[in-house]
Amino acid sequence: MLLDEIARISTAVGQTRSRLAKIDLLAGILRRLRLDEVPIAVAYLSGVLPQGTVGVGWASLRDLPAPATPPPSLELAEVHAALDRIAAASGKGSQAARRSELTALFARTTDRERRFLLGLLSGEIRQGALEGIMVEAVARAAGVPASEVRRALMVAGDLGVVAAEALASGTEGLTGFRLTMLRPIKPMLAQTSTDLTDALGRIHPAAVEWKLDGARIQVHRLDGEVRAFTRNLADITDRVPEVVEAVRALPIAAVILDGEAIALRPDGRPHPFQLTMSRFGSRLDVPELRRTVPLSPFFFDVLHLDGDDLIDRPAEERIAALDARLPGAMRVPRILTADPEEADRFLEGALELGHEGVMVKALDAPYEAGRRGASWLKVKRAHTLDLVVVAVEWGHGRRRGWLSNLHLGARDPATGGYVMLGKTFKGMTDEMLAWQTERFLELETHRDDYTVYVRPELVVEVAFDGVQGSPRYPGGLALRFARVKGYRPDKRPEDADTIETVRAIHTGLPRSDPG
Repeated sequence: MLLDEIARISTAVGQTRSRLAKIDLLAGILRRLRLDEVPIAVAYLSGVLPQGTVGVGWASLRDLPAPATPPPSLELAEVHAALDRIAAASGKGSQAARRSELTALFARTTDRERRFLLGLLSGEIRQGALEGIMVEAVARAAGVPASEVRRALMVAGDLGVVAAEALASGTEGLTGFRLTMLRPIKPMLAQTSTDLTDALGRIHPAAVEWKLDGARIQVHRLDGEVRAFTRNLADITDRVPEVVEAVRALPIAAVILDGEAIALRPDGRPHPFQLTMSRFGSRLDVPELRRTVPLSPFFFDVLHLDGDDLIDRPAEERIAALDARLPGAMRVPRILTADPEEADRFLEGALELGHEGVMVKALDAPYEAGRRGASWLKVKRAHTLDLVVVAVEWGHGRRRGWLSNLHLGARDPATGGYVMLGKTFKGMTDEMLAWQTERFLELETHRDDYTVYVRPELVVEVAFDGVQGSPRYPGGLALRFARVKGYRPDKRPEDADTIETVRAIHTGLPRSDPG
């Protein structure tokens, strides 16, 4: 298939707000693809590259010569192969090699293809074809239930691979996807509840467990081999040796554990989240970091145990298996209750020890990997949101020379873009200011006299006192007294909170997104 067709569909999807219309457009083009083209097209239409990144910055894209606008001729597979070569270029002369490949590629693009490729390479494809919509489109194109596609994606972690199998073999092909030891699966995510009364009104009886302000980890063990992964499925085994050693010491032959790693003070209270994340962000001098910032693993779920996949079992069975095989020191504290007063006392205990709040979980629910399921509810006392930085302003006075004032955006699932909720320069250390200035200049797309506009890639956790109506911003809402708690390198832009969540806070309704 020609790249021009993919670009045409991407534009059409971006021009409709109807979810069903988006699904119809995507399903239609998926049916017309060769099977080897399916993974590439699924990635492109979702706004991502199969290669992840290819080492091409905005400056390289900005300086490309304008094409001669030939008729469409670029095959999808040709583009993919060219980007593979660009990504593989390394060492002396790699910059020139990348530029040569880019120039040759763009010389053959039509205007529409050029716009699409520029958006794809700069991370600016925002047409609303998020994973949930693409899953529905794959299901429709293949004539299979969407639940079967989600189940396969849950364990495969790659929608392109799942889509190709669904289109080739239907339900029979999808049933072949199983948990694979030492290969991560997408984590189950939570919705957010306004308070415990609301949460226990929706789920009862429930498991109520501490919500730790740590970093999500998934740990696999197969005999003597242990691998640790982040919530984004990145392998961090070499960065967390104490976690690896703790799991290797368990009297278990094969296990997949879901939990949190957190840096604790000697009195057992948590260090600031950013200190925990510093362990995950550095591969340098791990022994010294382990000595100064040791991590403690706490697990709250088990997905596989000694040959048995448990993800389809109810949470009550998974909890029992976890409690039977892991020592208490490695388990997240938990109670089973339907009593709001008992749950509130448990929440107060967690808050007094410096933790975020509690999770309320349905005992009869399976593990819905990659889903923001209604069977997990997060309850926190303080208002916080995970938002995406869409631009940043230069500082004044003592902050002159640093990029300081963040423009905060909530994700809009309908458009694939971001709705600005305000700005903040509060809560930043000098170290954070120096780091973000360097990072935002790498992400720059354009600027004016005061503001640098950036690719929406960085997620920041923001605390605030409330949400108020505001005609100043497109969504009609603004955060009151927003302040930065810290960046969330463990989260992607698609994990950020949505504008619907912000509206729910404003109106006092239950929130339907993770906080």
